Amino acid sequence: MTTHDPGPEAALHAPGRPIRVAVADDQAVVRMGLRALLEREPGMECVGEASDGAAALDLIRRTHPDVLLLDIRMPGTDGLATLRAVAADPGLGGTRIVVVTTFAVDEYVFAALQAGASGFLLKDSAPDELVNAVRVVAAGEALLSPSITRKVIGLFGRSGAEPVEGLDTLTPRERELVAWVATGRSNDEIAAELVISPDTVRTHVSRAMVKLRARDRAQLVVFAMRAGLALPT
Repeated sequence: MTTHDPGPEAALHAPGRPIRVAVADDQAVVRMGLRALLEREPGMECVGEASDGAAALDLIRRTHPDVLLLDIRMPGTDGLATLRAVAADPGLGGTRIVVVTTFAVDEYVFAALQAGASGFLLKDSAPDELVNAVRVVAAGEALLSPSITRKVIGLFGRSGAEPVEGLDTLTPRERELVAWVATGRSNDEIAAELVISPDTVRTHVSRAMVKLRARDRAQLVVFAMRAGLALPT
């Protein structure tokens, strides 16, 4: 998902301080690699590691990271259960979660998004993609790789739309822009496609988020797909 221009509707991480990142993966070598990558990146710090979901929840409560890099499959409390626990606890809402996994499976992608993930990357992603994911999600954007976005949109194109709460509160323009958000375009890219200003896009997306009580753009993606608003990529 192209997400390089967050905009005011999504500002989360306070500028002027490092982005605080935690890592949860049951493989020690993966945790070490991610920590090393984060600690050499300017403007980021790794605040801790966890080897399972229960430890990840404890880590979040103790350190309040801006972003958690989370493996979807771990022993005991797995990634999906961890996501749901974070979403259910208002005290943990300040942490955005990027799912990092080896499994590019449609059902896992959408289940993770439904459970509250703000991004989804494969473990074989390039280091700069992982770093960009942290920055983008810390700014409040949703992040999916283009290939995963196409798969999930294709899955919901086959399954059809379903009734969703809040759809009738959106104006036609807001519906259109939520659909464009689900294709992975940034505000600037949507503006170029529709020949309108980025500020206009940002305003309508912000209003849609308020109406739908969406925490971030990832939740707009889920809404658009469930409602059948997602455009083809």
